[in-house]
Amino acid sequence: MGSSRDFYGLLGFEEVMDMGWAVTLASPANPTAQISFFTEERTAPVVPDLSVEVEDVDSVYAQVNASGAEIVRELRDEEWGVRRFFVRDPIGRVVNVLSHRA
Repeated sequence: MGSSRDFYGLLGFEEVMDMGWAVTLASPANPTAQISFFTEERTAPVVPDLSVEVEDVDSVYAQVNASGAEIVRELRDEEWGVRRFFVRDPIGRVVNVLSHRA
């Protein structure tokens, strides 16, 4: 993950979270512009390919589920302060969709 951290640092991203197995970098100018890297997944059946933070994860979950997309992991709260689910996109990538809990 160090090489990814260094590379995206060149693009202006700074580390905002490091859980050992998951690292998140964010833009200092726009903190909601983030990228996360995973070496494993502690609470789900697969390691996601990418993460997308949304304003209302419950609403997005309902829309995605109604669309018939494959839900890889159901919506749930995590102990580190996010609510999230995983969905498979049309080309097979697993997307971690999340919102931070207030």
